[in-house]
Formats: sequence, structure tokens, C-alpha cells
Amino acid sequence: MESVESTIANSKILNVGLLLVATLVVAKLISALLLPGSKKRLPPTVSAWPVIGGLIRFLKGPVVMLREEYPKLGSVFTLKLVNKNITFLIGPEVSAHFFKAPESDLSQQEVYQFNVPTFGPGVVFDVDYTIRQEQFRFFTEALRVNKLKAYVDQMVMEAEEYFSKWGESGEVDLKYELEHLIILTASRCLLGEEVRNKLFDDVSALFHDLDSGMLPISVIYPYLPIPAHKRRDQARKKLADIFSSIIISRKQTGKTQNDLLQCFIDSKYKDGRATTESEVTGLLIAALFAGQHTSSITSTWSGAYLLENPIYMSAVLDEQKNLMQKHGNEVNYDVLFEMETLYRCIKETLRLHPPLIMLLRSSHSDFSVKTKEGMEYDIPKGHIVATSPAFANRLPHIYKDPDVYDPDRFSPGRDEDKAAGAFSYISFGGGRHGCLGEPFAYLQIKAIWSHLLRNFEMELISPFPEIDWNAMVVGVKGKVMVRYKRRALLPSH
Repeated sequence: MESVESTIANSKILNVGLLLVATLVVAKLISALLLPGSKKRLPPTVSAWPVIGGLIRFLKGPVVMLREEYPKLGSVFTLKLVNKNITFLIGPEVSAHFFKAPESDLSQQEVYQFNVPTFGPGVVFDVDYTIRQEQFRFFTEALRVNKLKAYVDQMVMEAEEYFSKWGESGEVDLKYELEHLIILTASRCLLGEEVRNKLFDDVSALFHDLDSGMLPISVIYPYLPIPAHKRRDQARKKLADIFSSIIISRKQTGKTQNDLLQCFIDSKYKDGRATTESEVTGLLIAALFAGQHTSSITSTWSGAYLLENPIYMSAVLDEQKNLMQKHGNEVNYDVLFEMETLYRCIKETLRLHPPLIMLLRSSHSDFSVKTKEGMEYDIPKGHIVATSPAFANRLPHIYKDPDVYDPDRFSPGRDEDKAAGAFSYISFGGGRHGCLGEPFAYLQIKAIWSHLLRNFEMELISPFPEIDWNAMVVGVKGKVMVRYKRRALLPSH
């Protein structure tokens, strides 16, 4: 009797087991057939070793990885990065959502948290989106045309003063010279005359420590207790003390200045609340970080390309000569605005060498993209979504001979960046999060190169520079040695 009951019991267990297996198999089949395409249309993934393989490939250089994978996988693919998935969207056909999506769908906040120790608490990526939008409004108001016109006068003055110290002829490291001039100009326009005239060396050294604390490892582990991070944190504290004393002094004396610092002091939130000293300091640091490196790198590349391309050098010199004949030797906002040839040369430099090689977002909802070949992919919520100006700006189906320096590609009639639609040129980002400092950057670089072109004959005597892929803001590797000779001013009549 027991054995019959045992057999029946075993048979029931077996039947239940078989039923469970059958249910799981059927459920799997139904889910494959009925669940939305996001389960079936995931982007292809980059081949890498499990767990840390993707991280190794990423840290070796994202652009190198993109060059290897784009021809194999196309314009949409995913890199598994330890416990994260990064999905790359390369090219305007798949990038519209990246640039246009609201913050609730694609957010900057999580992916740029590594900036918080540098910028400080209570600003930019350490506040929620509504506050961040108000802080970005402070930037926008500080960079309106009437403010930019005043900044141009300061830029021109700084350039004249700086280059007056060069001799009749000589050899200089152009990269070094432009880095120093840019931080002087930024100090004058952004940080104010107290820093420019009295505290420049101190502030400059502290910014160097802040900058040196921004390493590739900082993106993943911003609070790792390494020496560079400790120096960063000490520098941030000292800068806060310096700016705090300047802000208090200005408020007590009622003395105002025409600079970004004053704009931030005077800014008010929608509820009427004034900015705090801590917020003003953080916003200033963010502004200098956003503008100083990018402008000095672009100024250096711009010069290297002009010195290597006599046709374009001749064209920008002719433009300077014509504008000086038209306006006399005065250079102001309106004159800089007319420098279309120089503008195209800088724009082409930025196409080839955008200082920010990666733009990142965190996806809070599923979305789909369609490639130019007609492939559709669903990007799951939770992925980090990335695009690369350094790679996307050189796509051959958008730009003819994409690795060749050709400023005329932006001339009326050709307009290669417009022919392929929006987001074909993304050196300054685009859409909701386009760079607020773009007009300031162009004016600054034009002011410097207008002065150099009119006052000096130059010749590149070191090899054409290489790209320094190891820096967080990708720049020029090594020295850029130039031989110069002071020229008679280009004739004004």
C-alpha cells in the first residue's frame, strides 16, 4: 500500500515538475512573441571580456573604441561597463532624442555627478533640474549681447597688453602663450579685476590644482582618496574663501564691476531669493572650467592649422586687411562679428578637434531610434546614452574628406553641416543643452587671432601637433613651437 501511495506521490511530483517546466517554456515563448520590441530589438553589443572588459576598452580611449566598432556594429551599439550599459548614438539620424529629450527622459544630473566636488555644493549638477535651469538662466543673462560687447573690449585690451611683451622676433611655445592669455582674459571678464589685478597668481595656481583633480578615474570614483583629489578639495576650499571675501567687499562698498562675478551676485531666483556666496563661487568655477580649457585648446589648434595652410592664412589676412580699411584699426564686437573667414577657420578646427569628446545622459524611460539604413533599436530605461562629437564630426556621409582641414565646407552654398540636417555638427553640443558660452568662445578666439594676424608673421617650426587623448578635455600634445616676426600694421587706408 505504501509503495503504491509512494508511486502516486512521486508521479504527482513528476507531473507538477513537468507542468512547471512546460509553463516556463510556454511563458518564454509567449513573452518572445507578445512583449514589446524592446526585448527583441536591443542594439548590438561590443565584444569585450566579461565584467571589466568594457571598462578597459573605455578607459583606453572611447574614440579608439568607436573607430573599431562603428564599421562593424553601425551607428547604435552598447558597451557593457561593469554594472552599467553605455549605448552610443553616432550621427544625426539617431541623435535627435539625445539632444531634444526633456530632462525627465534623458538626464545630465547622474552622469555628471563627478563634477560636484570641483564645482561645489548647491550648483549645477548638485541641484534638481528646476534650480539648475534657473542657474543656467543666470549664465544666459550674463552672456547677452550688451554684456559681450563690454567683454570684447576687455579681451582686446588683454591681447594687446600680452603681445606687447613679445620682442621684434623670437620663438615661442604657442600653446603655452595662448593658455596664459586665455586665463588672463577669463580672469578679467569672468572673475573680475580684483582677481586679475591682485590675486591672479594665487587663483591661477588653485585652478590648476582643481583641474588636475579631474582625471578619467574621477568620472567613476570622484571621491577616491587619492592625492590629486585631496589637492582638488583643498583648492576648492581656498577659492571659496577668496571669492567670498571679494563678494562681501563688493556688497559692503556698493562697488560693482562689469564681469560675470557681478552678474552672479546680482542674479535672483524666480522666488526673489538672491544667490549665496557659495552658489556664486560654484557658478564662477563652473564657468571658468567650461571656457578656459576649451578656448585655449581651440586657439592653439586654430593657429596650427592656419600656419600649415597658406591658402587659408592668406584668406584670413586679406579679411583683416579689408576690415581694417573699412573700420580703421579699431576692433570691437561688431568688427569681430564681421570676421566670417576667421569664423569658418575656427569652426572647422572645432569640427576636427572638439575639446569635449563625449557627451552623456542617463535614460529614465525607454525610447527607440531608427538608423539611416532603416534598422530600429529600442534603448532601455537605465542605460547611459552617449554620443561623441570627436567621432560624429568626421562622418564621411556628412563631410566630404572628413579628416581634411577645409573651412570652406561651411561657406554659403556648401554648408555641409546643414545639408545633413540638425545635429550634424555637435562641437558645442546642441538642443536643450547646447553650450551657453559658444558666442563668448568665438569672440575670445577671434580677438586673439585678429591681433596676432595683424601684428606678426609666424611660422610653425615644430612638427604639426598630435592629439593628447589622455586629458579629460582633449587637447594638444607637447609644445607648438612658432617663430615670429613683428610686422608693420596691416594698412588701414
